[in-house]
Amino acid sequence: MAQHWTPDTWRTLPVVQMPDYPDAAKLAAVEAQLKGFPPLVFAGEARKLKRKLAKVAEGKGFLLQGGDCAESFEEHSADNIRDFFRVFLQMAIVLTFGASSPVVKVGRIAGQFAKPRSAPNETVDGVTLPAYRGDIINSNDFTPEGRIPDPERQLMAYRQSAATLNLLRAFAQGGYANLEHVHNWTLGFLRDSPASARYQALADRLTETLNFMRAIGINADTAPQLRQTDFFTSHEALLLGYEQALTRVDSTSGDWYATSGHMLWIGDRTRQPEGAHVEFARGVQNPIGLKCGPSLTPDELLRLIDILNPSNEAGRLTLICRYGVDKVEAHLPGLIRAVTRAGRHVVWSCDPMHGNTIKASTGYKTRPFDQIMGEVKRFMAVHQAEGTHAGGIHVEMTGKNVTECTGGAQLVTEADLSDRYHSFCDPRLNADQALELAFLIAEQLKKESAFKPQEVESLDAAE
Repeated sequence: MAQHWTPDTWRTLPVVQMPDYPDAAKLAAVEAQLKGFPPLVFAGEARKLKRKLAKVAEGKGFLLQGGDCAESFEEHSADNIRDFFRVFLQMAIVLTFGASSPVVKVGRIAGQFAKPRSAPNETVDGVTLPAYRGDIINSNDFTPEGRIPDPERQLMAYRQSAATLNLLRAFAQGGYANLEHVHNWTLGFLRDSPASARYQALADRLTETLNFMRAIGINADTAPQLRQTDFFTSHEALLLGYEQALTRVDSTSGDWYATSGHMLWIGDRTRQPEGAHVEFARGVQNPIGLKCGPSLTPDELLRLIDILNPSNEAGRLTLICRYGVDKVEAHLPGLIRAVTRAGRHVVWSCDPMHGNTIKASTGYKTRPFDQIMGEVKRFMAVHQAEGTHAGGIHVEMTGKNVTECTGGAQLVTEADLSDRYHSFCDPRLNADQALELAFLIAEQLKKESAFKPQEVESLDAAE
């Protein structure tokens, strides 16, 4: 690991999961063009997110992180962004109101275009081609031409991210997130679902509370927190040339920030301590996530923490644990004990999706809802036993009425998967399953809060 850091020192180190571009000159030209583009997010926003995550690390909040497995150019539309945001707001309200816990809202959106793959190639009907690695790299079309990595796709990803961020900022700050509209966030196809009925009952209680507050002079005009919210973006920092091109020096602090998203994470396949992805992430001052899978040992985790957060800054590092429902107790307690003994400040988050991926009898890749919820419960139970804070959830979800994960109250069976399976990569929770998951997590958080003193503190209080 180089001691002196610049945005390009990663290029001297071993790198995995990166595409092999056939036209190096074209790639260099695209990266040079990106380097001159405006930042997508700003250093002050990333610092604000870090302060909020520091509160979560202290046990005074909860991180809700979710969104698409991989964003696509084809599905980019205002309606899809709006529907995702509506479900995300519903989940956040359920967690906040149901568990009396402030929620930090971070989407897997406006930059989540690249995906690591378990194999470099895929074979269909006897034909073998390079794997699809996300729309920022190549096409999902199973043709030799479509699977060639094309640098021009990075420009398309930048422009889509900019448009998505523009709409999200308008929703979050322009009145759409006003709590007085809490009844209007329900998607039409959810109105008869069990999770939606529970949400409407919660929304009624919230409306009564708002009516009381209005009667004593507290309303959306006098309390901005009621009419707007902070919403942040995140993605896996996989395509390092793109990330380098959008890394800038903050004029107010002199520090380097990745301006492609507020929070970046390192995947379970790219977390080598001497590797390029860890080298890049250690130098930017954004909040960083680190995926922790079954192969990660306590000693290696402490080494990575020392590299990525040498000053032990609270809010800098989120550990996103992804094991599978049957592996949590075998791996998580050892990591928690090592981190606690070392006095490291981290946010512990649960990714219950990636370790619970199976192949259905119909051939579709899916994730059973009961296994997803089972991993969340075991994750929280381990933290309760260790006296630490289960601080967040990291899920792949959509606002669309897809049939990609089996189970849930509105039962999706293996036979249903073919009805509306739209994901190009991994299966996502649909809107109803995402809302049901939020209620179940809120119940678990209530149980956790019963074992510690109540302390109500707004994450915005210090802003």
